[in-house]
Amino acid sequence: MNLSGKPFVRSRLPPYAFPLMPYDFQRPPLPSAPAVVSLRPMARYSILPLLFLLLLSIGAQAAYILIPMDNGQKNHLKAYGIAYWTLQRNVEVDWLLNYRGGSFMCKHAKEIENECVIRGVSYEIIADVQATAILTQIADPEVNMDVARLEKVPRVAVYSPEGKQPWDDAVTLVLTYAEVPYDVIYDDDVLNGKLLLYDWLHLHHEDFTGQYGKFWHAYKNAPWYREQEKYLEEIARRNGFNKVAALKLAVSNRIKEFVVGGGFMFAMCSATDSYDIALAAHELDICEPMFDGDGTTPAYNGQLDYGNCLAFHDFKLSTNPAEYEFSNIDATGRRLGKVAENNDLFTLFEFSAKWDPVPTMLCQNHESIIKGFMGQTTAFGKEYIKPEVLIMGENKALNEARYINGTLGKGQWSWYGGHDPEDYQHYVYDPPTDLNLHPGSPGYRLILNNILFPAAKKKKQKT
Repeated sequence: MNLSGKPFVRSRLPPYAFPLMPYDFQRPPLPSAPAVVSLRPMARYSILPLLFLLLLSIGAQAAYILIPMDNGQKNHLKAYGIAYWTLQRNVEVDWLLNYRGGSFMCKHAKEIENECVIRGVSYEIIADVQATAILTQIADPEVNMDVARLEKVPRVAVYSPEGKQPWDDAVTLVLTYAEVPYDVIYDDDVLNGKLLLYDWLHLHHEDFTGQYGKFWHAYKNAPWYREQEKYLEEIARRNGFNKVAALKLAVSNRIKEFVVGGGFMFAMCSATDSYDIALAAHELDICEPMFDGDGTTPAYNGQLDYGNCLAFHDFKLSTNPAEYEFSNIDATGRRLGKVAENNDLFTLFEFSAKWDPVPTMLCQNHESIIKGFMGQTTAFGKEYIKPEVLIMGENKALNEARYINGTLGKGQWSWYGGHDPEDYQHYVYDPPTDLNLHPGSPGYRLILNNILFPAAKKKKQKT
């Protein structure tokens, strides 16, 4: 977090103490032939098996590092950090879609091998012939696999306020654990055009409607809530807005422009539906007096502009300022009594790796059934999702989606319901999740899939 008050924050991780020059991956020289070869007359033909063994040993020399992502991997989350670290050193990484849980493969270098050991990531050293066999298997048109070549280092930003909030954000937790560097930006930075510096933007647990997270009823007298009001009102005044809702709408529009221009936006929990609500209410006042000092637009639920939204349509907003809910998009309330922690699950869709590489990348996992988890926005009622939006994870019995994706202009966005994949019902003031206890979390893997997606080489669309 930016604790200095400066509008732009450098990477959370210290600079690497390793050279940034690309590695030299030339094959090692062939062993020198012996100066003298003495063969007894009866054994002269034994040179053939000796030559075969020599060639076999040469062919078996390590040429690639394979980082498996199936159940044989002991730290799935840090494996993503290895892939990112390797890209930082100008080494391309092959993401083997649907091969052993979405494994990574790159040219062998001792430095990469050492980094896997340091971070506790499982890896295998394989020869050229083994790598070729894997790629041949993947290329078979009868198997649902493909290779995504990762070529560039995604520049990552997290949209988050300054200071310590009384809750934690799953994305910043897993980025830190996986050792993927990121910058923290907020409203001033967005309005000043800093989004142009990044490829990937995560929206922190956020309220884009100007209602301070709908925490008013339960926490209006809490010091952190009062500080939040003061902090946001000051940002609004500094940027020429008389209301926080107007500030957040301007920020929402800038983020939308970022995606249209080719950026990738990822959001979780309340940042998902509150973002679309802000866009739908762009000509309305939906904030009660305790939020902005004046009344609302009469009958605003009948005037929402769904055409301005990314994901949702036909929803209605909560008109009760004391209710900890933004709208009926969120499925939290209607699922109560129907599901509990021990049976709250959702299923990832299986896409065609060769024809639908984007959702295939975003769904890479060693599990296809994922444990559910709650949040201010837990899941999305499927009846409110626009037909062009791609559902990637759902609980069909509850008619809810948990993981969705869409295209806007040249860019992409993905939204993930719930707050923390390893804390079923995360409360205000709860301690942060210790990811050392969950190194193979399938729910957290979905977040990191989104981090690497912008690194992939764009393929020509199949027709």
